Amino acid sequence: MTERRYTEEEIATIFQAAAEGPSTPPRRLAPADGLTLADLQAIGREVGISPEAVARAAQTLEVREGGVHRKFLGLTIGVERRVALRRRLTDEEWERLVVRLREVFQARGSTRSHGSLREWTNGNLYVLSEPTATGDRLRLGSLHGGAAASIRLGSVALGVTALLAIGNLLGGHLTSMGTVAGLLAGGTLLLANGALRLRGWARLRGRQMEDLAAQLALLPVSTTPSDPQALPPAE
Repeated sequence: MTERRYTEEEIATIFQAAAEGPSTPPRRLAPADGLTLADLQAIGREVGISPEAVARAAQTLEVREGGVHRKFLGLTIGVERRVALRRRLTDEEWERLVVRLREVFQARGSTRSHGSLREWTNGNLYVLSEPTATGDRLRLGSLHGGAAASIRLGSVALGVTALLAIGNLLGGHLTSMGTVAGLLAGGTLLLANGALRLRGWARLRGRQMEDLAAQLALLPVSTTPSDPQALPPAE
């Protein structure tokens, strides 16, 4: 397989993220000819950035490029990040990942296994480990159920308001204008409530998932629970 090369813009993004830490979300940029990861790590050494930090920043960029967003009325109500490990996830790594998930998302959640399929869920928040031909694939995702429900109800209320208003204008006198005004106000409030609850949520969840996926993708196969470098704390 041809080794990936990074563009000048991607190189700048990777070094910025490596220097500032994993909490800096890299931008999505189109792939093109450029430097390889080994080249970037060599440059990083010259300016005092560790190869591990460069590799993690590059992996985070790749995870984010494969991200999925669920939208409703132009608002992001769900996010998902995927990472192919190209190896099998050990039981110890899965258990440590569950511990990290509980710490990062501040939720106990529950785990289930079906043969080689494993999952951790907490409401609309989920992490799935799925087998592929070359190893395991992780899918980390979340849906903001409360905000989505508020936006949907608001949309229905505004739709009913529009129909009643049109009926009244056509002389049907389906309902009083006070009722129409109440539905209009209620629908608007529900939409605003949902939009406000989503503000910053997708960015936060995406960054948390990118960090976790990048950390796990870069773990060596020989990692054990006693390894201090295994799944370091999120920043």
